[in-house]
Amino acid sequence: MRRGSNTVPMDADALVQAIASSADRQAFARLFDHFAPRVKGLLMRGGTPADLAEELAQETLMTVWRKAALFDPTKAGAGTWIATIARNLRIDHARREKRVRLSRVFEILEEESPEQPDQVVSGSERDARVRDALTSLSKDQYKVVELAFLEGFSHQDVATRLSIPLGTVKSRLRLAMAHLRRHLEDLR
Repeated sequence: MRRGSNTVPMDADALVQAIASSADRQAFARLFDHFAPRVKGLLMRGGTPADLAEELAQETLMTVWRKAALFDPTKAGAGTWIATIARNLRIDHARREKRVRLSRVFEILEEESPEQPDQVVSGSERDARVRDALTSLSKDQYKVVELAFLEGFSHQDVATRLSIPLGTVKSRLRLAMAHLRRHLEDLR
């Protein structure tokens, strides 16, 4: 079977069961060839960047290899089970990245003035304040901040994704950063 072909494996449930019962590498290869591009596409349709979607698709299929014995065809088909694994891995990844993203926003806000030892606020308090400040942004401002700073897209990519002019992206970012600085100035 060619990688990414549209033909369905003879029986995905049987392939997972073959992996579970005898660590069948050929069954895994067929399952991987069929599901890896589909999982990547599913994740990308959900807004996951291509490189992360590919990484999570590979991690999903490796989880299938390791946990094939947990598959129960009476509860769901192999495709549903695999999609659920991918969804859970994406959620786990987002949770792990949440703290990093909040810290990144705060770093951007304080680039101009480093902390003084007597003004240090605990990390969890700071993160809560940054989260509150972010949620106080308008929906439009939050979306451009999320895409540009939290997801790492270029300003042009943000404009393309939101179907708005580049100048509008830059204006919303400038207004959002001014708003965040005002709301977080006592943390500096």
